[in-house]
Amino acid sequence: MDNFFLSLLIFVPIAFIAKFFGASSMVLFIISALAIIPLAKYIGEATEELTVYTGSALGGLLNATFGNATELIIGALALHAGLIEVVKASITGSIIGNILLVLGTAMIAGGYNCKAQKFNATAAKAAGSTLLLAVIALIIPAIFIQTSGAASSFLIGKLSVVVSVLMILAYIASLVFSLKTHKHLYEGDVAKVEARWSKTKSITILVVATVAVALVSEILVGSIEPLVASFGWTELFIGVVFVAIIGNAAEHTSAITVAIKDKMDLALQVSIGSATQVAMFVAPVLVLISLFFKTRMSLVFNTFELVAIIFSVFIVNAIVEDGESNWLEGVQLLVAYIIIAAAFYFHP
Repeated sequence: MDNFFLSLLIFVPIAFIAKFFGASSMVLFIISALAIIPLAKYIGEATEELTVYTGSALGGLLNATFGNATELIIGALALHAGLIEVVKASITGSIIGNILLVLGTAMIAGGYNCKAQKFNATAAKAAGSTLLLAVIALIIPAIFIQTSGAASSFLIGKLSVVVSVLMILAYIASLVFSLKTHKHLYEGDVAKVEARWSKTKSITILVVATVAVALVSEILVGSIEPLVASFGWTELFIGVVFVAIIGNAAEHTSAITVAIKDKMDLALQVSIGSATQVAMFVAPVLVLISLFFKTRMSLVFNTFELVAIIFSVFIVNAIVEDGESNWLEGVQLLVAYIIIAAAFYFHP
């Protein structure tokens, strides 16, 4: 698998060459997407290696900061380009993609040789309740608009900033819970590991991969508007499906790998944990970043996006409640994702 990601790095220089020679928007989108996938993987791997040196507390902060660096960078560049709907759609797509597509595929892969895979139900419920809090935080601004009449964009912006700050604080609290006060709930599949990379190598790869993601993401974001014009795809569909899957490719691979090894606690941490990061950390940080741009982002998502997130969180909470999973539950999550993705495709 490592060789597969290593081979994809060839698309990094190809992306710049294609951009230089004026390749079509579709070609640029595909090549830059393929280039971002291995870079996202190495950012995550470098962060994990540094955690061995820094300890779990600082490692949790590094994971929160760099674990979704790809989504943050793509989102920030899209905000700068004024593609607010793409950013919001990618947030929606990352949340439902992680808890339906990633977790569903992991359950199918892990359940192929196991009739039932057990995991810590308390830890899973804690993660699920954090996701429910994220849903509340995303719903309130939308309800505020519906019930306050002609609310000014200034008021909506202020509410979004307040909610964003509170979401980040709540996410920090969840890190303290999982890394310090209740870390025993999350250590079921974790053994003492030794670093494979030196600290210098880990930092170097992290910095280089992050810079490369920023440069390649600029090509990706620049190809979105021409793609919309050429193929008639909506920014909503591109953000929810394509941009989200690109950012989640590394998590997808990791979750499947550990699930096959019958480590479902870790698979849930990867999938639900990543969705929580996006909802409670990436989304509010992007709202705060947008304050420095001409076009500002609010936490007001459209009704269809909110309904998709709500139902996704609902079915995941229902499935993890008993503390075990099987391949059928994975199929159910996967089918739910396909239904939602198809609806976003046909959504005007």
